[in-house]
Order: sequence, then C-alpha cells, then structure tokens
Amino acid sequence: MPLHIILYQPEIPANTGNVARLSAATGCELHLIKPLGFSLADRYLKRAGLDYWPHVRLTVHESLDEVKALLPGSRFFYLTTKASRYYTKVSYGENDALVFGPESRGLPAEVLEANAGALITIPMEGPVRSLNLSTSVGIVVYEALRQVRGY
Repeated sequence: MPLHIILYQPEIPANTGNVARLSAATGCELHLIKPLGFSLADRYLKRAGLDYWPHVRLTVHESLDEVKALLPGSRFFYLTTKASRYYTKVSYGENDALVFGPESRGLPAEVLEANAGALITIPMEGPVRSLNLSTSVGIVVYEALRQVRGY
C-alpha cells in the first residue's frame, strides 16, 4: 500500500467523491471516519467518483483510534492550517497515513494537540484561509507519491 488517505468526518459529498477518484487513480486506500456529513449512497458523491467506485479501497471507521489500531506500522501526518512545517519538508514512506479534517472546521484541537509533532501544512498567501479539501488531498498525495514511487 503506497499511502492511506484519511478523511476525518468529511462533510461534502463531492469532495469525498473526488478524493475517492484520486484514491482509485493512485492505489491509495481511502479511510472515512464517522460521522459523515452525507450518505455513501449520495448521488453527488457517486457522480464525483464517476464509475471508479469499484476500484476504490474504502473503509469506513467509527473513530481515528480505530484507524490507528488498524495501521500500527504507519506514520500519521495531520494536515492543518495551524502548522508551520510544510508538507514538502517531510520524507514520506510506504504505508504513511495522511489525515485531513472536515471542510468547515478542520481537525479538532484535541487531535492537533495530541499529534503536535506530526502536523503539516500547505503554504498559502493572501486572504485565503484554506484550500478545498479534495485539492489539498491531491497536492499532498502526489508529493508523497513522488517521493515514494519516484514520479
């Protein structure tokens, strides 16, 4: 498994559908942590993922702790606008896990505090507070895959 993409309580079906398509295109496993802000039968979710859903390695979890227990050998990195270390300053490896927060609020403070040494961010300039979730996932996943697979 090259990487694990973890969406913590995603809210917008189209973003999750786009990330699912990215997962299918890259061979990364997609993990969704409940509660989800939509049904997995949502038409917008399915439309965004197109006909790639059969190729997505998807697991839905009750909690972040459940994912960590499932991936004991993985290093976890947490994406947040509150970090100072850029995602490009990390040396990624096989089986690493990238955790992204919900669109409206990001990862909760308790998750950030408990994982302070593993926080990373995407640099941004200007008045924009954050990027779209699926855009952020694509940026970081392809940098990690460039390192892991030599793209």
